[in-house]
Amino acid sequence: MRNMPILTIFLSFLLLTSCGESAKKEEKGPAEETAETDLPQKNEEEKTILFFGTSLTAGLGLEPEQAYPAVIQQKLDSLGLDYEVVNAGLSGETTASGRNRINWVLNQNVDVFVLELGANDGLRGVPLEETRKNLREIIEIVREKNPDTRIILAGMQIPPNMGEEYTSEFRNIFPELAEEYDLEMIPFLLEDVAGIPNLNQQDGIHPTAEGQKIMAENVWEVLESELPE
Repeated sequence: MRNMPILTIFLSFLLLTSCGESAKKEEKGPAEETAETDLPQKNEEEKTILFFGTSLTAGLGLEPEQAYPAVIQQKLDSLGLDYEVVNAGLSGETTASGRNRINWVLNQNVDVFVLELGANDGLRGVPLEETRKNLREIIEIVREKNPDTRIILAGMQIPPNMGEEYTSEFRNIFPELAEEYDLEMIPFLLEDVAGIPNLNQQDGIHPTAEGQKIMAENVWEVLESELPE
């Protein structure tokens, strides 16, 4: 993988920041949490693309319109495509916490569901079968809610801190699930962004607005062909 030494630092600090964001989240009351994660109401004539993920999807440190889901919305609008993008990214999210909140975010019809979870599990050394189980359950819940929802899985990689076997097996979870459930897959969401200083914020962790644009292109390469007619 390109830029592995810098990427190791990038993802290691991402874990620390995610933990901090999780702690802040726990300190907030129910009203505050609801206010921060309310999903916008949609025009029933529009189709919905929902991005479900971590701080990478949430666009931590940036304005909402700079996060890659918003960049995707801008692209859809420029092409005259009638879609609403919903950014359901949450800093510090793991597959377990994502599994716990998936039913809430599905309180609307979703035409395309982009799943970006797992990196925080890998950095914390969560047992691989637990990560796989949680991702599998999220996929199955989405399909149970609406069998016609098109699911795109974002692949993720971690540095070799946890050992070669764990790192390799973690990376393989995503293509294996994509094959098992016949899903389209983004090979690596952070391709051409991770570990590149001028594409990341001062913390060296989260992508800049320019980095988010590259992430949007990585997503669009897969998403474009999955848009329902």
